[in-house]
Amino acid sequence: MDRNDENDGQPARIPQQRSSVPSFLFLIFMLFILTNHTGDEFLARNHYQDALQSLNYQLSNFTAWLNGTESNFTMPDRNTAAAPLVGSFMSFGSRLNPQWASYFSNVTGFAHGEIDFFNITPPSLGSTTYPWRIHAETFMGDTNMTDLVGHFGSWNWTGSDKISWSIMDRAPISVKGRYEKIAMVHGRIDVPGFEGVHFLANGSIYGFAEPAGRHIDIRYIPAFVPEDFQNDTARMIEPELMSRVNKVKDMIDAGVIDQDATNGESQGGCGFSVYAQIAPSDIPAEDMEDLEDELQKPTGRWTVNLFFRKVATYAGISAFVYLLQLLLLSRQVDRSRTPAGLSRVSLWTFLTQSIVDSVSFAGHITFAIIANGRPSLSLVAPAFVACVLFAFESQHAILINQVQAPEDAVAPPPPRPVQQEPSLPSQAVPISTTATPRSTGPTFSSLLFRHIRSDPQARICRAWNVFFLTFIVRVIVTPSLALVFVASMYSLFWLPQIVRSVKKGRSSALTAEYLIGTSLCRLFHALYFLACPKNVLDIEPRRWIWYLAMFIFLQVAVILLQQHFGPAFFLPKRFARAQVHDYHPALPLSAADPEAPDESLGDCAICMEAIHTEDEKQLEHVTAGLLRNVGARRSYSLAPCQHLFHTECLEKWLAIKNICPHCRRPLPPL
Repeated sequence: MDRNDENDGQPARIPQQRSSVPSFLFLIFMLFILTNHTGDEFLARNHYQDALQSLNYQLSNFTAWLNGTESNFTMPDRNTAAAPLVGSFMSFGSRLNPQWASYFSNVTGFAHGEIDFFNITPPSLGSTTYPWRIHAETFMGDTNMTDLVGHFGSWNWTGSDKISWSIMDRAPISVKGRYEKIAMVHGRIDVPGFEGVHFLANGSIYGFAEPAGRHIDIRYIPAFVPEDFQNDTARMIEPELMSRVNKVKDMIDAGVIDQDATNGESQGGCGFSVYAQIAPSDIPAEDMEDLEDELQKPTGRWTVNLFFRKVATYAGISAFVYLLQLLLLSRQVDRSRTPAGLSRVSLWTFLTQSIVDSVSFAGHITFAIIANGRPSLSLVAPAFVACVLFAFESQHAILINQVQAPEDAVAPPPPRPVQQEPSLPSQAVPISTTATPRSTGPTFSSLLFRHIRSDPQARICRAWNVFFLTFIVRVIVTPSLALVFVASMYSLFWLPQIVRSVKKGRSSALTAEYLIGTSLCRLFHALYFLACPKNVLDIEPRRWIWYLAMFIFLQVAVILLQQHFGPAFFLPKRFARAQVHDYHPALPLSAADPEAPDESLGDCAICMEAIHTEDEKQLEHVTAGLLRNVGARRSYSLAPCQHLFHTECLEKWLAIKNICPHCRRPLPPL
């Protein structure tokens, strides 16, 4: 039927036009989102504009003050009582003989240590007998205690006894009329802001630290340094202000806006006066300058690099430890290569070690990338050996999984009988003339997906990829998670082996050489980073690493005692019963022909020869001619699948495979 014929006699529908009001509102909404300037980015841009205006104002006033012209800037008076009080706690450095010693000219880096708090207010001093009490009373003499309490804020000053200092040391700038080498430093000391100056001649650092929400005016730094260095410090401030003005201009022009610039919770209204002194080194000043030039512009030439020496020493010792560990692993693999030996070791023991080695490989590579230069080349050696060790342990773990997988395999259920449907009376069935589509075979993607799901090696590789991407990378970049990882992985080295030996009723196949040697090698890296205070990464020592080391060697002692006193020697008898298959039950001779000239239990399923109860050769081999009845029982072995073997034949077979040669079912250890 024609479509036009269906519409005959009915009025044609006129399509309704869509209203333009929703579209107009949607366009207005999108324009509002695109042009809205009330977000964080707009606030940050305004913050930069205000900062640029403030810096220009500070620069103009400070330049006028240096030139002696009219200016709104006034240098505050020096607090003469601060120097004696600070001198009671620390001593500032002096000029050294450049031929024998020098100070580090670049202190860029991260420092941490312990800190002691002293309350120097008059009410807190009370009747104390501090040697610096007189200086503290002089320093706090004109302080308004009411205003001081109001500036404390909500920050817990004594909440921690640790301090962290992140510092960036800039290269000194040559300024006309300045005779001292002074470098500007900035960073943070447990508070967001720090600004100061570093005197390269005596290694002294003076600066201010302010909490979040408070601005540091570097123009006041000259009033904070010793009076002899005030003029040189003032000439250093002007080029620093100019560089900051240019930096803010470039950021605004390039559109680089830090939206977190205006964020931050105030930690109180009190600022800090920072006094620091760098310890002198025994490196001559000329060699120290060569070291700094090489660090700034690497050319590959030899310099006195303490960090490189430290990293190279660690890398050499670490590579040697990994090689020793690889040797111990290869010797252990050769001794437990057979299925009988592989069935006596725990899969998780080698998996945990391979996980630790993979993290070690990734960590050394990351450290090499960060170190840069010659230190990175030395770190490649332990990273490479750790990667090889990871490959060997993973391969051995896969082999153990292949051998032990049949032990947990579930026997397939018997096939259900096929029920035939009752025959229906023959009827004329119409034959379709349409050709049935030809069935196509499985595609390559379906076969690959099926292989990944079914093959045990593919499953392990897939699990490793997911584990590496989701966990190992996060362990490297998260210090707190790295400590949890070390504690958990190191505590699981030998514990799965103890559990497996108890469950299977057999001692492990791990030698004392491998257990003790591997434990010592594993603990080398853990003790170096978590017990040595002068490690290459400056990680703070942890006391619990010693308890972890004792726990590891306790596990080693338990495994060695299991080999002498039994796998469950430390458990009560009611919990120490392991289900072990009896290969030598008492078998009647009725199954054999009683009229046969020699009594036999049947034929061996391996060699196809008769199993005699009076096998003289077997008796001599098993009992040396003694206890003939016991020897007759041990001349045969009955598998759980009820297949009978010679004991000698079955031992040779289990050295190759741990499945029945007749029905392919898994066999327990003999």
